[in-house]
Amino acid sequence: MISLMASGGIALWMAALGTPSLIGWLKRRSLGQQIREDGPSMHQVKAGTPTMGGVALVGAGVVGYLLAHAGTHVAFSRPGILVIAVMVGSAGIGFVDDWIKVRHQRSLGLNKRAKFGAQVLVALAFALAAEHWAGVDTHLSFTRWNSIGIDLGSIGWLVWAVFVVVGTSNAVNLTDGLDGLASGSATFCFAILAIIGYWQFRHLSIYHVAAALDLALTSIALAGACLGFLWWNAAPARIFMGDTGSLAIGAGLAALSLQMNLQLLLPVIGGLFVIITLSVVIQVISYRVFGRRVFLMAPLHHHFELLGWPETTVIVRFWILGGLFAALGLGLFYADFLSVTALH
Repeated sequence: MISLMASGGIALWMAALGTPSLIGWLKRRSLGQQIREDGPSMHQVKAGTPTMGGVALVGAGVVGYLLAHAGTHVAFSRPGILVIAVMVGSAGIGFVDDWIKVRHQRSLGLNKRAKFGAQVLVALAFALAAEHWAGVDTHLSFTRWNSIGIDLGSIGWLVWAVFVVVGTSNAVNLTDGLDGLASGSATFCFAILAIIGYWQFRHLSIYHVAAALDLALTSIALAGACLGFLWWNAAPARIFMGDTGSLAIGAGLAALSLQMNLQLLLPVIGGLFVIITLSVVIQVISYRVFGRRVFLMAPLHHHFELLGWPETTVIVRFWILGGLFAALGLGLFYADFLSVTALH
């Protein structure tokens, strides 16, 4: 428990105290966000706001995870190291994308093929390492490794894992359109995963996740990092996380869920990310097939902005939804635990 508190606390303070230094460094070099011309007109005032804040967020999470092991009985685990690795790899892709934007002063970074290809490569590397190095279970799972009873096999699990990592990364990326929306929503998700990870550690005979405690440490470190970063990212944002942060957060959520056997529970815990992604899919399909738009603008949060909702209203109401989805995921996990223990 002390390790968990240390991990979250260190990451929170690292993000809260380190982000202002990053803001100053970025401002001195005029490395600010370029706003898309096809976005909401009210966002043009945000042009020039420092971006790539994901560097501070991811860095704080990594430091919190590493230092939480100092002087404790908790050992580093291969699954925990893999979560950090896939986050750093995804942050690297986002950093290149953000850097191109700010250096060339445009709202477009890497082309879609290059960005997607890099994401697939990072996800594939994670999936291969998770299966052959970290010993992940290849069963399709909801709350436990055997909750569904379907073994995907080696190839099936690799394909599934790549889909989950890339899909979740892009879902968080789409959500990162308002000040603090993605970082605040992700805090709920990581906090819930930390609780579940600790529960799995306490009931190892049911969940069979040997590295559960270390994964809980990773989760709480990322929750703390998101919360510390949110201090500066909350509206009006002093800094944006950019793709550096959003791609890393999504990859971290996916990697944790895959290794904690919560793959099908992730869409519930991160339900807000799912809804926002679906709004984009619906908008694209509707326009291409029927020539009509379902929403005033996609992703969904921009639709409500154009309806006249103040940005802070949209953010807080979406945070409430995100928190409710995360709580629902925890409730489903615990309900399954009760059903299992009732059988014994």
